[in-house]
Amino acid sequence: MEKALLVGVNLNNGEDFELSMKELESLAEACNIECVGQITQNLEIVNKPLYIGPGKVEEVAEKAEETGADLVVFDNALSPTQLRNLQEKIGKPILDRTTLILEIFSTRARTREASLQVEVAKLQYMLPRLVGLHDALSRQGGGSGLSNKGSGEDKLELDRRKLEHRLNEFKSEHVIVDKERETQRKKRSSCGIPRIALVGYTNAGKSTLMNAMVDAYVQDDTKRVLEKDMLFATLDTTVRKIAPPDRNAFLLSDTVGFISKLPHNLVKAFRSTLEEAREADVILHVVDCSDFYYKEQMQVTEETLKELGAETIPRINVFNKADKCMEKLPLIQNDQIYLSAKQAIGLPELLDLIEEKLAGGYKETDFLIPYDKGFLLSLFKDSGTIFSMDYKENGTQIHAKVPVKDYEKYKQFELHEEKGKAIINEEV
Repeated sequence: MEKALLVGVNLNNGEDFELSMKELESLAEACNIECVGQITQNLEIVNKPLYIGPGKVEEVAEKAEETGADLVVFDNALSPTQLRNLQEKIGKPILDRTTLILEIFSTRARTREASLQVEVAKLQYMLPRLVGLHDALSRQGGGSGLSNKGSGEDKLELDRRKLEHRLNEFKSEHVIVDKERETQRKKRSSCGIPRIALVGYTNAGKSTLMNAMVDAYVQDDTKRVLEKDMLFATLDTTVRKIAPPDRNAFLLSDTVGFISKLPHNLVKAFRSTLEEAREADVILHVVDCSDFYYKEQMQVTEETLKELGAETIPRINVFNKADKCMEKLPLIQNDQIYLSAKQAIGLPELLDLIEEKLAGGYKETDFLIPYDKGFLLSLFKDSGTIFSMDYKENGTQIHAKVPVKDYEKYKQFELHEEKGKAIINEEV
């Protein structure tokens, strides 16, 4: 296992600096890197050529030698110039926060789409930093396709051309995959079933909540998603149809987790995946309320949703892991609920909140469906809830709750009571 010295700059006494450094250590550990020490500096503005002050650079170099660190990791994205200058003065491979996140994403991506998104982001970040990153990348035996047989201008130019060629190939393939996902999204949208998106900080318990819903209302182990106590366990958006008894069915999407200082190019690369959140009818903001920094984590998620253009979508705050800090669960306060996904406590109450949010988009009424329009029974069952069904001489009479758009389209089959007799509404 490699050893790393962590370096951070606290700009203007930022409130989230401790959280950021704690996360940097977790990110390093996720890359199988042992942290052997930390050096921090308080600054009003970063040093443009070195990120930290010249005297602090000497301190970092000495500390790295003293602790036996193999590399130095900085808690921010370094510019190409800063990366090159620091590497020259410290004499050890330099990584930054963005590089760690990209490496984690690269190893966790499972589908072709996620792999393409990561590769595009990774290559775009590496190209302008190729000179400074060369030694750090070669520690992996030629990470991202780079050879480590030596350096020099000719070698770097060859690597640059190779990276540019790969980037163009990945971009072309990514366009195709994006179109396929858009087609799938439009198909889901046309079915009329409400869409609920799980968003939140990485490791907040989104996948655990997804699995709790699957276990309770789908009962098919093949529909479960990866659930692990680690950063960015889920990179690939997963959609599952949840159909609780006597309730409206909905599509539940599990999305990639957020983190402070999430690289902008990664947000951009995963934009197609995160469209699930932007186009959702309701967003479930999952929060690990047992985490000391949960308020800061909520703010990061809010800022990311705003960047995605999803800040106005109806929201339910789901305070997960509440069993670690509360005795009586579930607890509901307006549009927020305290529950335990792992213990499956609070699921029915969460469904109640979801239905309240979706209520404006549904119409509960009676229909008389002619026998030659039997497909409507399947449609209403998939997109809404059928409470009762009775076979009449001229069709199937049902009492159901259906999406307003389906009601408007097929309201000619609605039943009205007139003088004690049910008649079909003749309006089309």
